[in-house]
Amino acid sequence: MARERVIYYSDPQNDDFARTDIRSIEVGADFPFSRASRLWNLAAWLLYYLVGIPVVFLISKVYLGLRFENRKVLRQLRDTGCFLYCNHTRILDAFLPSMASFPKKGYVLAGADAVSLPFLKNVVLMLGVIPIPTKFSGMRRFLETVSLRCRQKQYITIFPEAHIWPFYTGIRDFPDTSFRYPVRANVPVVAMVTTYRKRRGLFRFCKKPGMTVTLSDPFYPDTSLSTGKARRKLREQVYTFMKETSEQSENVIYIRYLPKEDEE
Repeated sequence: MARERVIYYSDPQNDDFARTDIRSIEVGADFPFSRASRLWNLAAWLLYYLVGIPVVFLISKVYLGLRFENRKVLRQLRDTGCFLYCNHTRILDAFLPSMASFPKKGYVLAGADAVSLPFLKNVVLMLGVIPIPTKFSGMRRFLETVSLRCRQKQYITIFPEAHIWPFYTGIRDFPDTSFRYPVRANVPVVAMVTTYRKRRGLFRFCKKPGMTVTLSDPFYPDTSLSTGKARRKLREQVYTFMKETSEQSENVIYIRYLPKEDEE
């Protein structure tokens, strides 16, 4: 394994090390969160299943060395759908739900950056991204779209850490805000944890470690609790599973993160 790179952080909840430098567009009431056009949906199906998934499969297996643990849990939730909560350690994390849920299409709640490149905006939307509004006026249509996907029994992925820390092996603290979606829809939640392992076999000379994604068994909203308490309970269940999995699994450090005050 190559010598560790070190990144210094000052704010573990808001620092972002993706380095995409994308100028975000405004996502408001006029944004097309979903489309009813048959032509659009046909094009989205063709792009997703004939181009997107094959390319992502090759990248994931060869470049990322991706493996899934307990992926079968999603097959058990085909008739209900679910929300997936995942730690955020690669830009390519957005494709994890597509791989985990195949052949069922996966959707991802993402920041406005994901749809801010004009020549990729429609491609990203066709691949299942649902951008989070930057303007309050967009919340109604955004929530309608999330509700629609829930009624369709789809899998919707959320990255509660929000910001990307490449190859980070810990779990950062995150609020319970996003857990209002499964509580409101009364659908199960699955935690999805990315850890890193040393490459072996033909890929043992790769400098970057391989990815292992471990899925939890489902957690269900507690309908006996108030909305606030129910979402806090789900958050604690997901966070605990993520933390325990990241600490118990083989988790190779490729980039070490240290607080700013430790920088010489």
